[in-house]
Amino acid sequence: MNTVARRIGRSLALVLPVVLVLSGTLAVTRVPWASPSAESQILTASSDRASTRAVHRAPHELLRDRLLAELQEKDPGVALTHLQVATNERPSLARHCADIARALGRAAVAKYGGTNQAQAYARPVCDTSFASGITQAYR
Repeated sequence: MNTVARRIGRSLALVLPVVLVLSGTLAVTRVPWASPSAESQILTASSDRASTRAVHRAPHELLRDRLLAELQEKDPGVALTHLQVATNERPSLARHCADIARALGRAAVAKYGGTNQAQAYARPVCDTSFASGITQAYR
C-alpha cells in the first residue's frame, strides 16, 4: 500500500504543475471583454505595418480642444474659469493663454450668434484676449 501511495504522489507531483500552468495560461488569454477576433488585430509596438501613427499633441492644443468642447456643452464662463485654473497650475501654458482665450471668444460668438451675449461672459483671463476673439469673429 505504501508503494502505491508513493507512486500516486510522484505522478501528481509531475502532472499537477503542468496542469496548473496550462490552465492559468488559458485563463489569462481568454478574458470576457475581448472579442473573438481581437487576436488577429493585435499589433506589436514595433510593427511597421500599423495603419495609423500616434499623433502627439502639445498640452496647450489638448487644453484648447477640451475647453472649446466645454464651451459648447456649458458656457464660456466655465471654460474661461478652467483656462485660468489650468494656467495657474501649469505656468508653461501661460504663453498660450491669449491664443486659447481668443479661440474661446470666436467660439462663443459662433455659439450665440452675436457679440452681446458672448461678451456677457468676458473675464479678465489672459488680459482681454477673450474680448479680442469676440471682435475678430464679428468682423
